[in-house]
Parts: sequence; C-alpha cells; structure tokens
Amino acid sequence: MAIHELPIPSHFNPQSVGEVWKVPYEARAEDAEKWAKQHNLQPASRDKLKISLLLVDVQNTFCIPDFELYVAGTSGTGAVDDNRLLCDFIYRNLNVITEICPTMDTHQALQIFHSIFLVNDKGEHPAPFTLITPQDIEEGIWRFNPQLAASLQINEDYGHEYLLHYTRKLKEGGKYDLTIWPYHAMLGGIGHALVSAVEEAVFFHSIARLSQPDFHEKGGNPFTENYSVLSPEVLAGPAGEGIAEKNVGFIHKLLDFDAVIIAGQAKSHCVAWTIDDLLTEIHISDRKLTEKIYLLEDCSSPVVIPGVIDYTDQADAAFQKFADAGMRIVRSSDPIVSWPGLKF
Repeated sequence: MAIHELPIPSHFNPQSVGEVWKVPYEARAEDAEKWAKQHNLQPASRDKLKISLLLVDVQNTFCIPDFELYVAGTSGTGAVDDNRLLCDFIYRNLNVITEICPTMDTHQALQIFHSIFLVNDKGEHPAPFTLITPQDIEEGIWRFNPQLAASLQINEDYGHEYLLHYTRKLKEGGKYDLTIWPYHAMLGGIGHALVSAVEEAVFFHSIARLSQPDFHEKGGNPFTENYSVLSPEVLAGPAGEGIAEKNVGFIHKLLDFDAVIIAGQAKSHCVAWTIDDLLTEIHISDRKLTEKIYLLEDCSSPVVIPGVIDYTDQADAAFQKFADAGMRIVRSSDPIVSWPGLKF
C-alpha cells in the first residue's frame, strides 16, 4: 500500500503553539476516531515498519515565551517555531508513526544544579547560569549548603566532598561545567507539562492509532544532572557508591524500532546528550544501527541567552558529529517516504 501524507486536522491552530491552554480531550478523542475511519488508519500494532518519535522535553518550561528556560535559539522564537513544525509533522505522518515517546524533565527544589544547593562564605547562593568548576570548589568560592543535609539525608562533609567529586567528574568526562539553572520543570507545576499543542497532537495520535504514548521522566535525582533521558551525567559518588543508573530498558526498546526520529529541546543540551548516549550504546552493539536514527534538525533549537550564554556552535558541532557517525539529518517538511533508508 502506498504511503501518503495526511492533511492537517481542522482543530490544529498554528497560532496557539506558543500558548498554554486546556486540551479538550473528549472532543478531540471523538475527532480522532472519526479521522481514523475517514483516512483508513490502522492500529499502530499492525505497522510493518515500526517508527518511534522521541520527543525530548517538549515542555512549557522550555518552549513557551516568558517561562523559566525558554529556548529562543538564534531567532528568538526558536522553540515556538520548532513546535509548530513538530505538530504539523505529527499530523501529516500520523499513519506511519508507531509510538510517541515524550521525555519529561522533572525537578524539585533541592537539586545540585539549583542555586539553593550551594553557598559562599557570606551565605549567598550563585546566580542562575553561573558555571561551577572544580577550582571554584577547591578554593572555597562555593561549597555545599549545609542546611540541606538533613533533607537530603547526608552529612555536611559528604555534601562538600560530593560536590568536588561531581565537578571533577564532569570535567574528566568532557561535559559542560556544572551549570546553575533557574528553577524549572518543577514537578507538579505548569512548566512541567507538555506544550498544549504538542500534548493535543500526542493525544490525537494515541486515539487515532490506538497507541499508548511512552512517557519517561528524568532529572529527579538531587545529586546529578540528567540532560539525557538515557543516562545521568554522573553515576557514582566519591567512594564508588551508586548514585544513579542508565535507563537500559529504554535504550534497548528504542534500538528495537526500525527507525527512531528525534526532536525537542534544547538542541545543545538534552537533545544532544540523549543522542550522544544513544550513539555510545550503538557503538557497543552494532554501529550500523546509527542508520536508523533520524534527527529533525528544524524541530530543535540551541540555548541562547543574549549577552550571557550561546550554545549554537556546540549544538551544530554535536549534530555534525552525529551525521559523521551515520545518523540521518532530516527536515520535518520533507516527505517521510523520501527519507533515506526507510522502506515502507
């Protein structure tokens, strides 16, 4: 059967992508069932070519202007533009996307990358976007906030030892220095939720294709950053004690698909590190698996804060590395049937 792109359902309003609103689930479910009958959509379980759409942190906190860590990119409207294209892509390819896997950055207040975790000798906390190096800890510029010890169930000495160990491990691993981020993606908060327009598209897909989305939370461990959904930045403490683990089950699940399409925010951070971890696992098992990974380059933007931080070059370098390794760089506007390597 020939594969064709679907029209965009009339309920989708591109102008609403940058806003937060309530998805009308009952009405949309009814629409989706009618849409499936109208376009003869089969249950996803019958797909001969199994395709996963991995959506990295498409949440209000990163994607809605004026929220905590809005990814504006170089254009200033990055994440909104990305999600407009992403919704369009989901609707047009509803008939071939087997499963959608959204990742959810999930935080609470007392975490190593939040300002409350550190203090200086005046009792002050580092400002958001401060970069913390091992030298800063060694010289006592910043130290563990001892007032958190009881809540985190550690003692003050261990907290400081761990902070030094952690920043050193980041440096040794070629990772970004410990970044103090504004409070964001707070569990239970509005910022934690999926972007409304994307949530609606994911819900519409689940009803039309009878395919449960596979949500994965990350970032709740107070002792490590978790840019990648597949692995935390640091796995062990100063004495080798386990701190966190890789998401091995999800890695294996993704690599079992015939194709994995990746989009989301931010291109320079959570998207890049997720892809990098996936690439590492592929190199361990079978390098040819890189050819089944497709990166929607026009549905991700880098972190850019004018006058403060610009990760555009790092994001571009990461995607070039992935392309050189054999992953496919594609655009959402290109018909999926024209993508290299896909045989429907």
